[in-house]
Amino acid sequence: MPGLGGAGRFRDREHAGEVLAEQLAQQRWVRPVVLGLARGGVPVAARVAERLGAPLRVAVARKIGAPGQPELALGAVTAHGPPSYDERLLRSFRVAESALAEACERERAAARAREERFGGGRAPQVGGRDVLLVDDGLATGATARAAVRMVRESAPRSVVLAVPVGAPDAVEALRAEADEVVCVLRPVDFSAVGQWYGSFAATTDEEVARLLGSSS
Repeated sequence: MPGLGGAGRFRDREHAGEVLAEQLAQQRWVRPVVLGLARGGVPVAARVAERLGAPLRVAVARKIGAPGQPELALGAVTAHGPPSYDERLLRSFRVAESALAEACERERAAARAREERFGGGRAPQVGGRDVLLVDDGLATGATARAAVRMVRESAPRSVVLAVPVGAPDAVEALRAEADEVVCVLRPVDFSAVGQWYGSFAATTDEEVARLLGSSS
């Protein structure tokens, strides 16, 4: 089984995918399909799909940032369906969902555009299958929550959220959404996903397209 790199970190997303894949390979899956959350989750998901001999597809969810702090996700939205908000954060920032409506629609449009770019606007066929939803890590879990709820709408056999690293509270919260959460590292001193990678360069659209194109 591939081990962690120095200081208990992953070398890069590909290495994280190898470690995660070995853990997932210990279970038996029914007609598995692997969905990588665009964009950073796709390189991780590609290694999982390769190890399991499963098709690789893409899932798109966009975070809805806090006013004045766009990098902090108060919620997330997919191309279709309602947004998913973190009620605790909404209360903390004293923000009503209605105040985020414009940002929500902007991110929904961006999700639709990205789906079109990567998948031709076609939803992955997951009915009756075990779906492994893979990202490069969980911070607030907002985008993962929205993606899990989106996948549920297509009547899969199960939805498994799989990540190399995650904030312990986010991992626990997502257990109420997914049928199972597989997380290799749950460090108590978690502050950001990139903290647990030696190399965490941004994943490009071109890289995502290449990985999807080379999948079965």
